[in-house]
Amino acid sequence: MKRSPELLRLADSVLLPGFEGETPPEWLRRRLGEGLAGAVLFSRNISDPGQVTELTAALRAERPDAVIGVDEETGDVSRLEARTGSSRPGNYALGVVDDVALTEEIARGLGADLAALGVNVDFAPSADVNSNPRNPVIGLRSFGADPVLVSRHTAAWVRGLQAAGVAACAKHFPGHGDTGIDSHHGLPTLPASPERLREVELRPFRAAVEADVRMIMTGHLLVAACDPGMPATLSRAVLTGLLRDEMGFGGVVVTDAIEMAAVAGRYGIGGASARAVAAGADLVCVGGEHAGEDVVVAIREAVADAVTEGLLTEERLTDAARRTAELTAWAEAARTTAVPGRSLGLVAARRAVRVTRRRWDVPPGGVAPYVVELAPVMNLAIDRHTPWGVGEPLAKLLPGTSVARFEEDDWTALGPAAAGDALVPAAGRPLVIVVRDAHRVPWLAGALDRLLAARPDAAVVEMGLPGRTDLGAVHIATHGAARVCGQAAAEVLAGLLDGS
Repeated sequence: MKRSPELLRLADSVLLPGFEGETPPEWLRRRLGEGLAGAVLFSRNISDPGQVTELTAALRAERPDAVIGVDEETGDVSRLEARTGSSRPGNYALGVVDDVALTEEIARGLGADLAALGVNVDFAPSADVNSNPRNPVIGLRSFGADPVLVSRHTAAWVRGLQAAGVAACAKHFPGHGDTGIDSHHGLPTLPASPERLREVELRPFRAAVEADVRMIMTGHLLVAACDPGMPATLSRAVLTGLLRDEMGFGGVVVTDAIEMAAVAGRYGIGGASARAVAAGADLVCVGGEHAGEDVVVAIREAVADAVTEGLLTEERLTDAARRTAELTAWAEAARTTAVPGRSLGLVAARRAVRVTRRRWDVPPGGVAPYVVELAPVMNLAIDRHTPWGVGEPLAKLLPGTSVARFEEDDWTALGPAAAGDALVPAAGRPLVIVVRDAHRVPWLAGALDRLLAARPDAAVVEMGLPGRTDLGAVHIATHGAARVCGQAAAEVLAGLLDGS
């Protein structure tokens, strides 16, 4: 069957690509004018607010109703503040505080910031219930392990963000929390029974739908209770049968990055894209790792071919385009002109700190501390250049503080005497050891044990998902590695914040 210009335009209308650079490339401008749905902004596209505002205006000059999305979860996953660290804590910290009014206000402030920049979709919040503490990709991105708590904060986030005229996007449907594989690298399986799926994983998504969330992002995971043979993103049983028909969601369904190995590894980027749209997805997100016109062309061709081969109907594409048009019309009508107010990020981060004291009065008297930061490799959702830690803010509060950071290779290179060598500069000084997800990173847990064996008087700051809290002379859990979380921990160490 011949592919008509209208079919190719419809195929373009389901694509939401990323791109390189801080200004839109020629191919993106041209394709927006030809019907491309919009674009996704990554940290590589962002330098400062003025530049982002000019960028989004340039995109809208080509297509006034373009979808302009960004993956701004706050906390560990930040695109707007990837260079500085987030000024707002992430979901887990907000769940620890468990003040839904605060969560809603944090999201409202973020929405005002995004609206002022010209962004109309935020791929947040994560509505995943992090019931597996060893989950390598969700963790602190979740509000917690209790589905009731996660549900109320998911709804609060949706209300706050959308009050500013920015569409919220609950993810990763139907729930990525009880998995042990990162879908960037492989296909996770959600082992839940149908009963557990509805009581745990789906509960926050139902809350999001009831809060009128405008978008839901699919998760690249196998949900045996719904479709044992096809990842959720590509499953009609999940996207149409469960999400549309059973749960009554009428908004836009967007895929997680379609180039991720969980789906593209088996079907290719084009094949996965066509199958996702056939299953019920309205927008295909691509471009985190593959950000060129060639990828957009390949997906468009695959989607159009799927129609001519009978695997996908033109009516499905028309329906997807209609839903996207309704989304952007809503965003334009709801967009606020309010000036962003004072951020409550540091307030929230301070409230999220938990301190377990035993043998050390904070702050240490008279001598500047030595800080050892043990840095694990982070998952691909977190920009690897985003700064984190306690040493820098502590040095501003306690002049003379010095910092050493070790990654796994650095630590291994020190050999059996690693702890002793690392602690030579700490002689006669208070020691602070900063870790991130020590409970699930073997080398880091081993390094922490050896450091504490040599210096049991040390303070331990856990900036990841908390495990044991009985480590060190004082244990500080920040429940996040955002810039404000590091600041809050530094204030505890300097005696300026008591902690709970």
